[in-house]
Amino acid sequence: MAFNLLILTSSIKDKREKDAVRTWPDQLRKRLPDVRVTLCESVEEAHRHIGEVDAAFGDIVPELFSKAKRLRWIHSPRQGQPPEYYHKALVESPVQVTIPRAIFSDHIAHQVLAYVLSFSRGIHHYVKQQALHQYGPNHPVTYLPDCTALIVGMGGIGVETARLCVPFGMRVIGIDARRTDPLLGVAEMHGPSSLHSLLPQADFVILTVPHTPETEKMFTMREFKLMKRSGVFINVGRGATVVLDDLTDALNSGTIGGAALDVYEIEPLPAGHRLWDAPNTILTPHMAGEGAYIDDRRREAFFENCARFIKGEPLKDVVDKRMRF
Repeated sequence: MAFNLLILTSSIKDKREKDAVRTWPDQLRKRLPDVRVTLCESVEEAHRHIGEVDAAFGDIVPELFSKAKRLRWIHSPRQGQPPEYYHKALVESPVQVTIPRAIFSDHIAHQVLAYVLSFSRGIHHYVKQQALHQYGPNHPVTYLPDCTALIVGMGGIGVETARLCVPFGMRVIGIDARRTDPLLGVAEMHGPSSLHSLLPQADFVILTVPHTPETEKMFTMREFKLMKRSGVFINVGRGATVVLDDLTDALNSGTIGGAALDVYEIEPLPAGHRLWDAPNTILTPHMAGEGAYIDDRRREAFFENCARFIKGEPLKDVVDKRMRF
């Protein structure tokens, strides 16, 4: 079954990624000759074509969506979109939305493990001492087989993070809004309502959840006060899930033992923000998803769904539009 596809690049900020997507129409035509592809660089340009397409890649904003007469499927360029991506008309329509769900899972899980190992051996302290040409003091070592990791969000990233933690002897507890099935190596699975009762058990609290209405400001001072004073908080999900001023206060007051962040409530993190000087922190600039083969994985996830769409087969990685993931 032939179909008309619109590829809209206007929401893609990264030049390398945008250049890669620009090559997709020719590649798709060779692989799937029945797909008729239109590449648009702006929303204004897309307005001229949206009424004729059956599927789209990109950010189909409300005014563009309102002109879509035949649209049945949208593929999001991002795994985690802000809540406004799922606007009211889209949510209430039968249009399916898919995402590149697992293309970053291994890279981000490796980043989490790097944080965990750094805190367990004090590496981040020694890096700072090295910059000062300071030999010592030695810092306490955390024995990982005595530790519990509480992973909040057991999607692809959470599952892969759990898999990497287990060989180090860590006890892993998972929290997820949808997944309740037992997972290999995970000691316990719970729903979000158990978060407060589980926080006091965790040596590492690892947040991987997307930004949804339910997860926005999920971690405030209330949650940090429930953690161990030695506990380390790690966020590789979305910045809007954590109130940054509360986290900074929790670190400065010794309410928690440390934090590693790759995402922030405000991005980029302002140069004058108090978090830069908070004790026992590792701050990275939203780069945990970087790594080999991302462009290839992003392309193949989309192309596979194009092939499924042609055949009338179920699409992979369909989003629950009301839950936003």
